[in-house]
Amino acid sequence: MSRIATLVGNPREGSRTLAVAVAAAEAIAARLGSTGHHEIVDLSALGPHLLSPGASSGVETALELVAESSVLVVASPMYKGTYTGLLKSFLDRLPPDALAGKTALPLLVMGSARHALAVEVHLRPLLVELGATVPSPGLAVLTAQLPNLDEVVTRWADRVVPQVSLGERALA
Repeated sequence: MSRIATLVGNPREGSRTLAVAVAAAEAIAARLGSTGHHEIVDLSALGPHLLSPGASSGVETALELVAESSVLVVASPMYKGTYTGLLKSFLDRLPPDALAGKTALPLLVMGSARHALAVEVHLRPLLVELGATVPSPGLAVLTAQLPNLDEVVTRWADRVVPQVSLGERALA
């Protein structure tokens, strides 16, 4: 059974990005038949510790959760046409190929459809650089779609799960 984790790079606690990411991860978990605990790494509480020179137990625990997952939903709000610096700062702490053998599912929440390709053009290459397998398409959610989030997430999960399942069989 896969271990699913959600990594949320929104600096605001209790964000819409967190809600979307959890819904996406739950949809993926249900389709994979995963009934286990789903880990959530919400970077909003770790922001001040990510750039400090000393070790932080919270950051180290978060890095371990990400490293131990087999499926990782990586979510961020759209900031300046791409993902947040908070998310990038966290991912920069991972060693090379830290996501090798894992499936990463990129997700961006945005206000305008003109940024919809950012999930593929900006977030996907970062995850691939870290060694992840990244099924297509990533999930771009417009804030205007939030009232219909279940429908949006369901359509996306139905498209990507066959690719995740193939990767999961390869990991078994």
